[in-house]
Amino acid sequence: MDFKNKIVLITGGCSGIGKIMGRKSLERGCSKLIIWDINEEGLAHTKSEFSKLGGEIFTYKVDVSNLDDIKINAQQVRTEVGSVDVLINNAGIVVGKYFHEHTHEQIDKSMSINSNAPMHLTLEFLPGMIAKNSGAICNIASSAGLISNPKMSVYAASKWAAIGWGDSVRLEMRQLKKNISVTTIMPFFINTGMFDGVKSKVLPILEPEKTSERIIKAIENETKMLAMPLPYWFIRFSQGILPIPAFDWVMENVFGIYDTMKEFTGRK
Repeated sequence: MDFKNKIVLITGGCSGIGKIMGRKSLERGCSKLIIWDINEEGLAHTKSEFSKLGGEIFTYKVDVSNLDDIKINAQQVRTEVGSVDVLINNAGIVVGKYFHEHTHEQIDKSMSINSNAPMHLTLEFLPGMIAKNSGAICNIASSAGLISNPKMSVYAASKWAAIGWGDSVRLEMRQLKKNISVTTIMPFFINTGMFDGVKSKVLPILEPEKTSERIIKAIENETKMLAMPLPYWFIRFSQGILPIPAFDWVMENVFGIYDTMKEFTGRK
């Protein structure tokens, strides 16, 4: 998928990697960048900051945990901007605590934003892509959708759901012979503030700029699945050949994965 002259929509697009991917989309020549975010002040600041990069910028204050909000704003996008060519489902939240410490509201919010919202957004914009037989969908999941982790149970559940759903849609597009790519991204922790306090024993905390560039290139190359820094195949292969106690031992004692959230504070 070439970004030049395309209409790109990014959720959670005025902070973190969402904002960086928006900038990179404009730098690659997209004609229209649509940013959805719940932060009204952030939207205004991002629009002003990006105004010198070329392309038209459209901002919408949207709570993606609210289905009515998604449907109303999706219709506005179709009317005011046009048919979306590239949809990047990036918005996400994390509640870093043991499962029994969650509230029902926190569970609902996490699943609504991380799992349900990408489905509802794609349902709004995929028919337009199918009609013109062209498009790209990118879902920002997480390596937590591959490896279970203490103090991330609901977050992990939401990302496992996103990975399974997204890759199923990819297969559906292939089966229907539609020229629409679906890319699933499964990164380790990214240094954006969302995971402040995490400690990694071996694996590096990912840098936002390089991570965003890899994601944009994955969309351009129509990559099916991208995990980083550990490759997807290595994680799945290890899970397949090792007994669960052995896999747990490696993740805990070699990679230190199971202790990463012990000092989690999150974005203030």
